[in-house]
Amino acid sequence: MNPTQPDVQELSKEQSLAETAGIWDFDYTSISGITELLKENGLYMTKKFGQNFLISDSALDKIRDFAQCREGLNVWEVGPGLGALTSKMLKSGARVTAFEIDRGFCKILKEKAFANCSTFTLVEGDALKNWHRVYEEEGTPDVICANLPYNVGSVFIADLIENRCLPPLMVYTLQTEVVKRICAKKGDEDYSGFSVLTSIDYENKEVLKLSNRCFWPVPNVGSSVVRMVKRETSQVDEEISKAFIKTTRLLFSQRRKTVKNNLKNAAETKQIEEALKAADIKENERAENLDVSQIAALTKALYCQRP
Repeated sequence: MNPTQPDVQELSKEQSLAETAGIWDFDYTSISGITELLKENGLYMTKKFGQNFLISDSALDKIRDFAQCREGLNVWEVGPGLGALTSKMLKSGARVTAFEIDRGFCKILKEKAFANCSTFTLVEGDALKNWHRVYEEEGTPDVICANLPYNVGSVFIADLIENRCLPPLMVYTLQTEVVKRICAKKGDEDYSGFSVLTSIDYENKEVLKLSNRCFWPVPNVGSSVVRMVKRETSQVDEEISKAFIKTTRLLFSQRRKTVKNNLKNAAETKQIEEALKAADIKENERAENLDVSQIAALTKALYCQRP
């Protein structure tokens, strides 16, 4: 059997599941089909929501596989659009909770795409406002897998980590420059406070670059897929996590300034100098050259070791 071709048994199983689970039969690779569907429902692409449809079937398959979707898996998806990735994950047997802000897309998702699908739950409205409620009611999902709108991607991921909602696995399609920041190490050009934040609890890797032609409308920026696997042990003790995040923000607030200058509002000058010395960090060092362990040591010295 040609390894590039789908297994016949697997394909028939997926088709059977789709038929019995209330998942519609729609060609998400067809631009004309998408255009006609939008027209029929009086919908238009909205720039403020950063809407671009992923129309590459092979890319969708790879993203689903990176998320290890399987029967019974509890998945969150943000910005499902018309449900291209949603459909793939549901057909794998996963249970999907989708957060969608566009009312028109919500109507299609709940009335047409997955109207009779018992493993699909739609949360209407802004995911940044609504995920906290779902988290409080249902706990941490097994996976978050999403083609995140470019304008909210980093904000959403940071919000999860800062509020300690830490799924075992997260797979995101994002603007390539955001993925580079997530995967950057100290000393790299793209290293930032966001790099530090996303590496506290996760090991991150860019697993796929996507051609702009994989999307419609074709975006003006490059896209990549990042896979974030939760570490067995966090790099930062839980009791200092909030203080650590505060310290990181201060350190990276102005990249051209030294760590001492960026910390000037955190404490008295003498205390800052003593904390830097205790953490074995030079006063004229810059944040881009500090790793998580150094920032953690500085946090402890600055906030946790005062008499």
